[in-house]
This record gives sequence, C-alpha cells and structure tokens, in this order.
Amino acid sequence: MEYTWASIVAVVAVVAVELFWLKTGLFRKVTFWISYAIILFFQVLVDGWLTKLSAPIVTYNPDKHSGIRFPWDIPVEDYLFGFALIVLTLLLWERAGRGEPGGPGATAAGASGRTGISLTRRR
Repeated sequence: MEYTWASIVAVVAVVAVELFWLKTGLFRKVTFWISYAIILFFQVLVDGWLTKLSAPIVTYNPDKHSGIRFPWDIPVEDYLFGFALIVLTLLLWERAGRGEPGGPGATAAGASGRTGISLTRRR
C-alpha cells in the first residue's frame, strides 16, 4: 500500500500548494479541466497498454498498491500520481506567468504576434 499512500499524499500536497501558496485559480478554469480530460484520455491509452495484465510491460508489486485497477488493468494510483505531476507542472507554469499573454514569462511575441526583435542596427 506504499504506492497508494504516496499517490494520495502527492495529490493532497499539490492541491494544498495551489490553495494555500500559489493561488493561481487553475482549478476554476474551464480550459484546465478540458486540457486535463485530453491528457487523461491519452494516459488511459498509454497506461492501459503498459500495465495490461495479459502482457504487461510495467509490473507492480501487489503488496505496494491497492490492487484496484480500472480500466484495462490500470492501477488507480497511476491516475493520482499523473494528476499530481500534471497539475504541479501547470501550477508552476501559471505562477511563472507563462499562462497569460504578456506575463513575466511570456514570449517576446506576446499577443501581438511581433517578435520583439529589431532588424535594424543600433548606432
């Protein structure tokens, strides 16, 4: 059950980081949930192929996880760890300002499409 507890702690920690420290508002954005649904779709495809019990590429010690697998033999803990990893990455991205045009980490092009690179020589 170590994998189970570690995955639960990871999710709780990431949610706590958002709610009490970063406060990006990511969980209130529809675009986040749509993006996460797309990610989850591909996670199910890949994880299902990797962990299928009929011919597993990745195996798990049965003593280390809950034993609950859904769908296609995917351990539920994989969803929890996946959520924690993806959400933490997106939270840090948002916090760095890369999620908003013109934010501190935005590209020079910004929303205007200009590169910000001058093609004339300085004198």
